Parts: sequence; C-alpha cells; structure tokens
Amino acid sequence: MKLTDFDFDLPQTLIATRPARPRRSARLLVAQGEVIHDARVTDLGHWLRPGDRLVLNDTKVIPARLSGRRHRHGAPGEGAAKIEVTLLEPGADGTWSALIKPLRKVREGEDIVFSDALSAVLVAKDEGQGRLRFNLTGDDFDAALDAAGAMPLPPYIAAKRPADAQDREDYQTVWARNAGAVAAPTASLHFDEVVLDDLRARGVTFTHVTLHVGAGTFLPVKVEDVTSHKMHAEWGEVSAQAAAEIAETRAAGGRIIPVGTTALRLIETAARATGDIVPWQGDTDIFIYPGFEFRVTDALMTNFHLPKSTLMMLVSALMGPDEIRRIYAHAVAQGYRFFSYGDASLLIPAPNPDRRDTSATD
Repeated sequence: MKLTDFDFDLPQTLIATRPARPRRSARLLVAQGEVIHDARVTDLGHWLRPGDRLVLNDTKVIPARLSGRRHRHGAPGEGAAKIEVTLLEPGADGTWSALIKPLRKVREGEDIVFSDALSAVLVAKDEGQGRLRFNLTGDDFDAALDAAGAMPLPPYIAAKRPADAQDREDYQTVWARNAGAVAAPTASLHFDEVVLDDLRARGVTFTHVTLHVGAGTFLPVKVEDVTSHKMHAEWGEVSAQAAAEIAETRAAGGRIIPVGTTALRLIETAARATGDIVPWQGDTDIFIYPGFEFRVTDALMTNFHLPKSTLMMLVSALMGPDEIRRIYAHAVAQGYRFFSYGDASLLIPAPNPDRRDTSATD
C-alpha cells in the first residue's frame, strides 16, 4: 500500500481560508452507496433517521500560538529576539511541549516573554521541540494565555493569512467544553443551534466524547509504505455514559455516526479490545487505513482532506479506495471547498453483510 495511492490533484483555489457563514450554509456531499448527492449542511437531517446517534468531540481549542521575545542576560547585542511558539501538550510535571521557531536561538534556562503577565523558561530541547515552564499555573495561566495567544490555524491557512479575532469564534465548535486541543475537530465547525435543534426534532441523538487534537494531525506521511507510518498519540476519553449511550443505540438498531475523524478514531480505539464499545481513557495512536475492521462506526461526517494524508487513508478504509477517489473527483469537479474551513461530506458505506443492516433510508 503506497503513499501515492492516496494522492490526487487539488487546485489551490479550493483551499478555504474562511468558513461559510452561517456555518450551516456550507455544502454537504452525501455519498450513499454508489450514489453521490450535492446538498447543504442544513439538509443533514434528511439523510439521517430517528434513532441515529451522532458522536461529537467536545474538546476545546486553546489559543496555543504565542509570539514573544527571548531575553538573554549579560550578552550585549544578543538580548532580544522574536520567538514564535505553538504549544503542543502539557506534561505531568506542569511544563508544556512546544514548537519553537527558531529553536536554535533559545538556550536552556532563557526566558521568553509573551506579555506583561505571561512568560516562560526553556527547560529542555528534544527532537526539534522545546519544553517550557510558564510563570503561571491554573486559572491564572488560562487567563494570561487567552489574552496573549492566537488560535493555532492549520499550516495551509496560516501560510495565507494570520489568525485574527474572528478565528476565536470560527475555529471553535459550539459545544466545546474541555480545553486541551491545539487543532479543531473541523467537521463539527459546521454545526450551530439551528442544525442541532432540527436533528433533535427528527429523533437524532448525541453523545459527547473528548479527544484533544494535537498538532501532529498536520504532520505529513514521509514513508512510501504507508503501513509503516507511526501515528502521533492524542489523549482521549469515552466516559461510561458515552459508552452506554452508544451501546444502547447499537442494540436498538440505530446507526453510530461520528462527526469528524477524531471522534471516529476515539470510539474505534475504545472498541479494539472486545469489539464492543467500552469506557476508555488514555493516549491513542490508532492508525486507520484500508483493511481496517470498523467495530462501531456506521457512517462518518467529515471535511475534505489533504492528498497523501492519514485522513485520506481513513476515509479510504471506510468507503473503499476506488470509491473515495470517485467521491473526491466529484468534489473537485463541483468546486467543493477543502480542509479545515471547507465544506463537509457525509460518507455512508454500503452495508457490511457481517454486521447488522445499516442501510440508509431517506
């Protein structure tokens, strides 16, 4: 299975740098078996049925991108230098791992000042990353970070424009509540209260899980044999309540439809041991590519992904590589907008004869 198997031509003009407004006005490609429909997110309820359950990732994106100045003491002419920092994840000892540019210009023990309230000391360097200890903790740190930080837009957007105040709203789901992500679960960005109320009225139910999306989600695959790729680990939790809700829906014949690849990866992680969904908490580095056995997922709502990415491999595993190539060719030809701020797709694979009937009805 080669990396080139997941490549396709994508015009740069189709890469979205701002989301649709309102959120629900984004386009929705529905792939149902061999049929492709062009719709809008406002139409989502038409493709779901009473008893279906959407699984939503309730992680909250922190303003993890910081701009500061390195301060070096006692070295004339070398005192200050501009330093860009993207926080990755907190450690058990209270420090943060971070991408630091330029890392070579900061020495261990030096201060980086981000604002009058917020600064950090570089305590270690390891494999191209730094580890920072901030001057604040707890609520004080959260408040100072919120004031000094910017939303960590994906590289393909950040290369075109800087993050601004509008991204504070745009790059956050309406149900975000557990802070810790440095990237958004972007399929969820299409939902607003209008869509949620419509789905509730149709008998669709919701379950919240948490997966703190890391910056590693944007790392390219660098090996030609994709099966040898090592996924980044991300922390997640499926609570006892969430597992019970999903199990109940499956027992009643309803479909389990994660909103986003992050929610999908998490619930499939929680079902690896026994084949049934169970409460789970920890770091997952599950890698889903063609040949993967889905144990919980019946369909998926997701955005359109980068060529040769692990997410292209995931959707190829769900729908089949040939079918995904056909779907993406349709999306490009019809001018769908791609990536984090782009349009959405609802992928409903053909029924698996080895599982209960999951065929769709309109």
